Amino acid sequence: MRNRGDFLFTSESVSEGHPDKVADRISDTVLDAFLAADPHARVACETLVTTNRIVLAGETRGPASVTPEYLMHLARMAVHEIGYDQAGFSWRTAGIECLLHAQSQDIAVGVDAAGNKDEGAGDQGIMFGYATRETPSLMPAPIHYAHAILRHITELRHAGDPRVAGLLPDAKSQVTLRYAAGRPVGATSIVLSTQHEEGIDQAEIKRRLTPLIESCMPQGWMCPEDELYINPTGKFVIGGPDGDCGLTGRKIIVDTYGGAAPHGGGAFSGKDPTKVDRSAAYAARYLAKNVVAAGLAERATIQIAYAIGVSHPLSVYVDLHGTGADIDEAKLERVLREIMNLSPRGIREHLKLNRPIYVPTTAYGHFGRTPDETRGTFTWERTDLVPALRAAFGR
Repeated sequence: MRNRGDFLFTSESVSEGHPDKVADRISDTVLDAFLAADPHARVACETLVTTNRIVLAGETRGPASVTPEYLMHLARMAVHEIGYDQAGFSWRTAGIECLLHAQSQDIAVGVDAAGNKDEGAGDQGIMFGYATRETPSLMPAPIHYAHAILRHITELRHAGDPRVAGLLPDAKSQVTLRYAAGRPVGATSIVLSTQHEEGIDQAEIKRRLTPLIESCMPQGWMCPEDELYINPTGKFVIGGPDGDCGLTGRKIIVDTYGGAAPHGGGAFSGKDPTKVDRSAAYAARYLAKNVVAAGLAERATIQIAYAIGVSHPLSVYVDLHGTGADIDEAKLERVLREIMNLSPRGIREHLKLNRPIYVPTTAYGHFGRTPDETRGTFTWERTDLVPALRAAFGR
């Protein structure tokens, strides 16, 4: 996000029932199934969903016990949990194809550890992490509140709350915030489009959803009534994969920082943690969050770069956006490499990524979430590096 004083900034989120998120959910369901059977399984699963059809494709290496039939069953159950049982897309009747095949040996040779060679990165690429003091989760405020609105409505839908009766799984939100002196101070507009059953009056939907949206915003931040757009097209009955084809990995900005920070281009879902598109992006967020949590800066962007088959990062770059006071960014780059092993193996082991923990990441963002020590999820949101960072800079 630009270093300006006064401006408007917008981010969007999509619900678990958005077609692309259905695809992400299924891909990470496949990944978790493999990791539950073998923590060192290799998975790169892509999913396509469309009218009553689900297609799994990609490459895997894992135990034979994870059969195509089992994966197709899990895909069906994922759709059931999201809540799709419509004529055009139903967990009961959707046709499912499994086109997964063995991982390329050319990739495996570069990634696998052998002899004196450590495990290499699963691909080349650049990954970014970001953190800011705008919210308690150290996430940019526009994406934070866009996620919060949809997550709240989804939780009520699953609970059978009458305030959301007749709403269906597909939904999108968009929040525009006004910044003054570089700080968010309130919403200027909010958009919410939600799929619904036939025959529900749009005025009734707006009447029920307006207080739910307001409850997700800080006190006094709600936008003017004439800038609250709920189902602005006037009708949203046909939705989900029946209304639009969904593909894994198409919501990379929703998954990360809502456009407030750079993105290297790599998607997350369906990829095991040897793929640095995922694991190194988690590591970069982890480092950026700890830098801000340690009080070294108000904002931090971190870039990490890799080459396929090479174990060490090619570069680590830190930008504190002028908010780091007396912090030497070059020194911070060195310190970060000292306090965390940023090889693919080092990241996996430090963040404990070789576990079936990925389905919860597939909706409402991979970042800004609460770590769950019991389930082992969102370990990259911990702030346990704060003492080491403060000590390195005499804080």
